[in-house]
Amino acid sequence: MSQISTHVLDAALGGPARGVAVTLSQADGLELATGVTDDAGRVADLGPERLDPGTYRITFATGAYFAATNRDTFYPRVSIEVAVAGPGEHYHVPLLLSPFSYSTYRGN
Repeated sequence: MSQISTHVLDAALGGPARGVAVTLSQADGLELATGVTDDAGRVADLGPERLDPGTYRITFATGAYFAATNRDTFYPRVSIEVAVAGPGEHYHVPLLLSPFSYSTYRGN
């Protein structure tokens, strides 16, 4: 099981955002892993089982998602930087999305 997971919800439609491409990278841009949200809007295994402490970036291809659902968006991409403190913790990063806004938090 990876140390990072995510869940994308489409607030405008009131359900999961299926088919959103997600990338995990180091802060310097080195790509570590990719995934695509499933029918529940989740990527359960995004990246390795263990990450060194540091800053990582999770990028969501929101423009492609909205284009696939025939909607315009102000945010073609959403990037969230997270601070990983150590190998013993799991980091769940949900994204609540609409065409013209988004929010996130540390989930469990």
